[in-house]
Amino acid sequence: MSSQSYQLHNEGLNTDVAKFAPDILDKMKKFRFRKEKNNAAIIFKLDMETMDVQIEDEIEDIDDVEELQNELPHLQPRFIMYSCKYERSDGRVQYPLVLLFVSPGGGAPKQMMAYSGSRNQFRDLSKISKVFDLRDLEDLTQEWLDEKLKNF
Repeated sequence: MSSQSYQLHNEGLNTDVAKFAPDILDKMKKFRFRKEKNNAAIIFKLDMETMDVQIEDEIEDIDDVEELQNELPHLQPRFIMYSCKYERSDGRVQYPLVLLFVSPGGGAPKQMMAYSGSRNQFRDLSKISKVFDLRDLEDLTQEWLDEKLKNF
C-alpha cells in the first residue's frame, strides 16, 4: 500500500513532511465519527527515520485528561486525538474531538522541527478544528482543556 504524503509548498519547493498510511487515515476517520460517550484518545508519533505516522497507543475510558500525562513521554512531541465529555456552563453536554499537539521543551531539535512541520498537515488530514498546542506537559489539565473548549 502506498502512503499518502502531504506536500508543503514553500517558495516553489515541494517537501514531504509526514507520511500517512491508508490504515492510519482510516483509524483517524473512524475515531472522528465514534459514537461512544466515554473519553478516549489515540496517541500518534512520527518515525524519525521514515517520517511515517504511527499509532503509539489507544486509550479508552479515560477519567480525565490528566491521565494522558502518564502516557506521554516528557521530552518528545506527540499528536493526540482526544474525544471527551464537556459540560457547558448552561448545562449542555457535548462530546468534542480535539487535536492536542504536545511539544515539550528540551527535545531533540530535529524531532521538534519534524513535528512542528507536520502540525498543520495532521490538522488538515484529521479534519479536526479544535487544535490546542502544549509546550509543558504539566499544563495538560482538565481546567486547561475546559478553558480552551469554552471558546468554541
